[in-house]
Amino acid sequence: MNVVFISPHFPPQFFHFVSALRERGVKVLGIGDTPYDSLHHELRESLSEYFFTPNLNDYDAILRATGYLTWRHGRIDRIDSLNETWLEVESRLREDFHVPGLLPADIVRLRTKMGMHDVFKQAGVAHPSCIPVKDAAGVKAFAQSVGYPLVLKPDVGVGAARTFKVSSDAEVDAALKAPLPNYVAQAFVRGAIVTYDGLVDREGNIIFRLSHEYSDGVMEVVLEQRDISFWSLKEIPPALETLGRRAVAALGLRERWFHLEFFRLSDGSYVALEANLRPPGGFMTDQMNYACDMDVYRLWARVLTGDDLRDFRYTPKYHVCHVARRSSRRYRYSHAELVAKLGDALLLHRELPAVYHNAMGNEMYLTRHESLDAMHDAVRLIQATA
Repeated sequence: MNVVFISPHFPPQFFHFVSALRERGVKVLGIGDTPYDSLHHELRESLSEYFFTPNLNDYDAILRATGYLTWRHGRIDRIDSLNETWLEVESRLREDFHVPGLLPADIVRLRTKMGMHDVFKQAGVAHPSCIPVKDAAGVKAFAQSVGYPLVLKPDVGVGAARTFKVSSDAEVDAALKAPLPNYVAQAFVRGAIVTYDGLVDREGNIIFRLSHEYSDGVMEVVLEQRDISFWSLKEIPPALETLGRRAVAALGLRERWFHLEFFRLSDGSYVALEANLRPPGGFMTDQMNYACDMDVYRLWARVLTGDDLRDFRYTPKYHVCHVARRSSRRYRYSHAELVAKLGDALLLHRELPAVYHNAMGNEMYLTRHESLDAMHDAVRLIQATA
């Protein structure tokens, strides 16, 4: 089996996906924009071949690289990156090389905000009203029907980049002084963000799912530079389970990760925010492993290589929390003091790549706890300011 893996070096822990495939006898062919000698040593050992191209946004270069790898190794069976940035590139390559998986038409339907809006509506999953942004008059008319505030965001994008909130006609006029091409206006929803994350097999059956909760909305974290934390839940609320399964079925995914975000409203109901056709971001795949004492990297490799996983079982045992800190803020406790105070609850400490800084801080602590109360105590300890 030949698998082309685009950008196998990022996110930094994703080399585990490549290693898991190699363990199962898969020939993994990497295409990336980092020189081979800079790759993690385990990634280098797991790749059968690596094609360096300095610009992964140059589709012609990636097309030629995939053609070369096909000439060298034979027919390509799968193409993936598990990375939001390269979803469109993957889909175009699949279409050009007749490889199974999501194609460009699927990406337009499932990745854009307007496409998601239609999918959720058809599935009977509550979702904030949404329109394409054409001009200020249209946005104001939309506000008259759904009320202010509104969120203006790119039709394609994640992580609250270039996203902002408008609360009056005057703010709409100010926002649209310069054109906002390919933007949507969405009704603002206030609630806690919870996720429905998981993996489906080649028949579309959910074989793994877990839910996470965020301390704050990503938009607020980015715009106000708050300290964020997010943690795994031991149990998925029944109402969220029902809506999550309904949404996954409507997306029609096969052999694929999903990361669905919902608002939990004050009355306990849920409203879908968006669907992402990939694993959850940051180090959340590691959080899943620590929460369930399992290996989701190997699980994905089993899915891709056709294992029958209908009898696969696992148990969420812990709340695992990503706790962020920012270099711009002075904290009460040093790293050494935190290591001593957290003890065995501390699993991991990492300086984060620059691309994560806006949404997830400059460094993160990964902690594990049996109770939510103990977890929240650890968050307060880590994020206490001087």
